[in-house]
Amino acid sequence: MKRLLLAITFFISIIAQAQDTACTYFKGKRVIEFDYQTSEILWEVEHATKFYTIEVVYGNVLCLDFSDDKPRVRKVITTFFDGTFREDILDSKDDVYYSPRGTVKVSVGKPRWTIKL
Repeated sequence: MKRLLLAITFFISIIAQAQDTACTYFKGKRVIEFDYQTSEILWEVEHATKFYTIEVVYGNVLCLDFSDDKPRVRKVITTFFDGTFREDILDSKDDVYYSPRGTVKVSVGKPRWTIKL
């Protein structure tokens, strides 16, 4: 069901605008980049630093798929093309998020119980 919802959202975004979608899957300390259309894993790394940074080509969309085993939150810092940024605290137990328009960089923190602002 989750993949079906992702597929529908993905195809609507393609029809609406000619954007590419990069998909990154987070599970604990593992970070997996995969091709959304073929579900092929492009690469996998171990997330060892405080934040994992993903560069986004201007105009593209980043799909973040969080799948932590227990209810956790992650701090996500989104940087926009004009240099402004936004900090969000996102639930990370089986949730999917998409980057807003104008995003050029996304930094994703490790899973935590709570995060001090």
